[in-house]
Amino acid sequence: MNQAIRNAWIALAVMFALILGSISYVQVVGADDLASNQWNNRAILATFCQDRGAIIVGGQPVVQSAPTGTESCKFQRKYLQPELYAGITGYYSKDYGSTGLEKSMNGALTGQSDQLLFDRLKQLLLGQQPQGASVELTIDPAIQQLAYSLIPDDKRGSIVVTNPKTGAILAMVSKPSYDPNAIATHDQAAAQAAFTKIQGTPGINLNQSVSGPTGALLAPGSVFKLVDTTAALASGKYNKDSVLPNPAQMPLPGSTATLPNYAGGNCYTQSEASFAFALEQSCNTPFASIALDLGQDAIGKQAEAFGFGQDAGNLLHLDYQAGQWPKGLDQAQLAQSAVGQFNTKASPLQIALMTDAIANGGVQMKPSLIKSITAPDLRVVDQPKPEVLRTSTTPDIARQITEWMTDVVSDGIAKGAAVPGVKVAGKTGTAELGTSGLNNSWFTGFAPADNPQVQVTIVIEGVDVLTGAKLTSPSASKIFEAVLKK
Repeated sequence: MNQAIRNAWIALAVMFALILGSISYVQVVGADDLASNQWNNRAILATFCQDRGAIIVGGQPVVQSAPTGTESCKFQRKYLQPELYAGITGYYSKDYGSTGLEKSMNGALTGQSDQLLFDRLKQLLLGQQPQGASVELTIDPAIQQLAYSLIPDDKRGSIVVTNPKTGAILAMVSKPSYDPNAIATHDQAAAQAAFTKIQGTPGINLNQSVSGPTGALLAPGSVFKLVDTTAALASGKYNKDSVLPNPAQMPLPGSTATLPNYAGGNCYTQSEASFAFALEQSCNTPFASIALDLGQDAIGKQAEAFGFGQDAGNLLHLDYQAGQWPKGLDQAQLAQSAVGQFNTKASPLQIALMTDAIANGGVQMKPSLIKSITAPDLRVVDQPKPEVLRTSTTPDIARQITEWMTDVVSDGIAKGAAVPGVKVAGKTGTAELGTSGLNNSWFTGFAPADNPQVQVTIVIEGVDVLTGAKLTSPSASKIFEAVLKK
């Protein structure tokens, strides 16, 4: 009998521990994840009609809560310049949850964060309407508008503009975009129709500025050659005076296929090339040769040092996919991957981070969208400081690559990115999309090259080579000039 009683008590103790553990997980460990889950509407319903804090750019709200004039739901979320900022702000919907900063900064915007405890108590004691904090962004409104205007309405593309010394995001835009007001409306039928339409529109992704307009990682093409070059110099097997093989076509090992050089440049004029010439003309075969010589692990290790395949954490308070360097490659695949094709993938932000590291002497800063958080009484409760994310390469290698990237703009195929009186460093990329004749066209670079103040990364999807060249380097030039004139 005593044994049966003991067994019963043990079973009860185990059940009690399991229940207590489940409650503890829900209340403590998993609370943030459950509360921020896009499809968990309970937290939203509890605060949906409150005076939610504004999201501010350049001193002006781009999102705010406006009075409805009704007692049943006193406030309605309003998005000003909605398409321009949708990829950053996301939406806040009673029926479809929240995305973007509306999701990640929910604690501050509702006034529920620990930093705003004093404000919550004050509002409660005085019987005031609950009010959230405002979140000011690092975005420059003029640069954001310019960048958005540089992507044609009939094209898919993204532009990321940063300060490489601090990691501050000055602009981040994509097309196509959408109107968050249509999802945030109190009219359930209208919200459902708008959500269905947005989901069915090709090219729209609800956090499109981070992972590209389609939400998928993209082949980076020749901008990935900056990784190859860094790996080569870091290996000690190559230096600034190295002579690289530059055949017009390279037979891919174990395959009947060949890897050709870029047909639109001057690569064919030299059977051997310096790093400067190979980057200026974006020749493929020298960098494929480097990858075959160093091996996939060396290239992969350097890609990881730039952030490829690394846990993104809470970068930008937005969804983010790290770039991908494929594993288990055969020699033919390695050669293709080294020039940004095969299964090498990246987002615009990933390429921007890589370029920021080169511009900043090898040190990659954590990208930042949040300039400050201000309580309802105008007290600044948080003002994030610049933060080092990782070291990607040495200062000497970064300086050497910067010198070559400057040549790409002054003497190579990125001349369209030039700014009169300013040294600009840049690199173009053209990633082929099968046999369609269309490409993803890239530009990444920074200025001034000797004291970087601004980095620009642009990708335009599904265009021919000529169209891509017109929409990338010249657009970067306009952005460089606009930022440097401020």
